[in-house]
Amino acid sequence: MPEAYIVAAARTAGGRRKGALSGVHPADLGAVVLNALIARAGMDPAGVDDVILGCVTQAGEQGSALGRNVVLASNLPQSVPGVTIDRQCGSSQQALHFAAQAVMSGTQDVVIAAGVESMTRVPMGSNVALHTAAGLGQGPWPESVQSRFGVPAFNQFHGAQAIADKYGFSREAMDAYALASHEKAAAAIAAGHFDAEIVPVMTAEGPFARDEGVRADASLDALAGLKPLTEGGSLTAGNASQMTDGASGVLVASEAALKRYNLSPIARIVNLTVTAGDPVIMLEEPIPATRRALQRAGMALGDIDLFEVNEAFASIPMAWLAALGADPARLNVRGGAIALGHPLGASGTKLMTTLLHALSATGGRYGLQTMCEGGGVANVTIVERLV
Repeated sequence: MPEAYIVAAARTAGGRRKGALSGVHPADLGAVVLNALIARAGMDPAGVDDVILGCVTQAGEQGSALGRNVVLASNLPQSVPGVTIDRQCGSSQQALHFAAQAVMSGTQDVVIAAGVESMTRVPMGSNVALHTAAGLGQGPWPESVQSRFGVPAFNQFHGAQAIADKYGFSREAMDAYALASHEKAAAAIAAGHFDAEIVPVMTAEGPFARDEGVRADASLDALAGLKPLTEGGSLTAGNASQMTDGASGVLVASEAALKRYNLSPIARIVNLTVTAGDPVIMLEEPIPATRRALQRAGMALGDIDLFEVNEAFASIPMAWLAALGADPARLNVRGGAIALGHPLGASGTKLMTTLLHALSATGGRYGLQTMCEGGGVANVTIVERLV
């Protein structure tokens, strides 16, 4: 089977909700990343066959074919197509899968997989709220689905709490995990580890190039003072991911394109896996998805040098570690979404960008990325570092 290679990877710094990136239109935010990928790859932008863009809340400024609008806002010629996809939090990771599949099938040679989410300008859930406010229909889940699963709606907060309860994670343990995320991210910033992966975004206040949500002064006492997200629960805003504005992307190319455009790959795609399970507990699916990905790749967990498991809530990577027996020292070594933020549709290629740069810095060979997604779905991507 033909190989798919990652040639370039970049992301913006994460902006707090109503923070530094709040004045930037989502299409312009995504365009910054597209321009950076072409510059880093050093290729003619007219050679891009397609742009696949992940975005979860496709309404307002993120509606009306955002993927195409990002292309039109960028330096790419208007001859380059663009499409928007939604696989919830895994949207841009799925964009990467689609891009790699297109290259591996031989139907395309150069595809950009990217993602963008402005959680300030297009609030999470606003696309559903607009529909409900207009009094149109029943919302996302018809009575047939509600009766089948015995719930009026699927709720990620309840799912994350159910996982915490299932594995017996205390509030204190999850707060300790959250604190470690901030500490690792703060250390990475201080050491300049994110500098190579972040592309600056010009704002009214000047260039923005430093993750805004990391709290170097985080403490267990401060985390302990936060109220639970659900009554009687142990999850809080402190041990859950932050609402964030941001964009990210990777450029995927075939072997033929590497030769045609004289491109230097930084990684090879080893495995692409997506699975689905219980939509009620919802967020536990990265565990069986990881097992399947490793089996399909003919690899063991010990073969993987670094893991990126999205910190949607502390209970998710904690459960992943507990169920698989993975080495916590290899997990989210530069912090995760609890500290760095979770810009929904952009998080997939954001995590991949960080994973690739961390592999390069540490000399690791293989990396595995996974994240929980709405509806009980999970993507897993395994890559091999080449430089």
